[in-house]
Amino acid sequence: MGIAWVFPGQGSQKVGMADAVLELPGARQRFAQASELLGRDLLAICDGSATGELADLNDTRNTQPALFVIESLLADGLKAQGRTAQVVAGHSLGELVALHVAGVFDVATGLALMHTRSTLMAAAGGGAMTAVMGFDRGELEALVAATDGVVIANDNSSAQVVLSGSPEAVAAVSGQLTCKRAIPLAVSGAFHSPFMAAAAEAFAAELEAVPFADAAIPVLSNTDPTPETNGAALKARLIHQMTTGVRWRETMDTFGALGITTAVEIGPGAVLSGLIKRGCEGITTAQIGSAADLGVDGGL
Repeated sequence: MGIAWVFPGQGSQKVGMADAVLELPGARQRFAQASELLGRDLLAICDGSATGELADLNDTRNTQPALFVIESLLADGLKAQGRTAQVVAGHSLGELVALHVAGVFDVATGLALMHTRSTLMAAAGGGAMTAVMGFDRGELEALVAATDGVVIANDNSSAQVVLSGSPEAVAAVSGQLTCKRAIPLAVSGAFHSPFMAAAAEAFAAELEAVPFADAAIPVLSNTDPTPETNGAALKARLIHQMTTGVRWRETMDTFGALGITTAVEIGPGAVLSGLIKRGCEGITTAQIGSAADLGVDGGL
């Protein structure tokens, strides 16, 4: 039986999500570590009690570090129980969690990278993203190819993608495309597109000095969803992640090719589980989103 651990990205966050993990060993210390790095109370932001500037959990500068802390705590809890996976993968920011869980870098490094990444992405404004569902892929690809300034940012499944680019180009493609639904996303920029080129260049410079160990568990990257353990190769993939699409549909195809029979979504919500249920015949899903899911409570 093959097991994959998958880590969700932005969109899975919700106010109050930290409460479910605070009983885990080291949880408050990890939130404190992240808060010191960010210069603001991340736990208060998660529970909705923060005030002042940068108090919104949905601000990408808060969302990304918060999800990293929660997902890494849950994965560490699984590992402490002797559990492991045959392969790991993360959606967008979830890729950094996957790299940490695979042993490529430690928590402190992951938090520092997430802080840099989220700050750079938040500063790269001016773009737009729209999710489209229920479409003809040939028509979609033709419209994208014929329109300057728009790309498929998240290829989530055969029936769901996210477009990214200039507001005008994204609106033009989603307006012309015959689809069931087109939903503009509340984001500050055109993530996973060429609009992130300056941010990606700055992030690459930051990554240059960061040592990446070889992974103990093969990682499927967003830019190349094939199993990889070489630290240098994984770093090269991550460098290109900001400007290229999240190839989640192909990641799910790789699960099937690898003989994965169970996919465990680690983090709040069940977005990736839903995609896997609809797109992967023969793969069962499970969610680990709380201390209770790990059998941990305040009495332990």
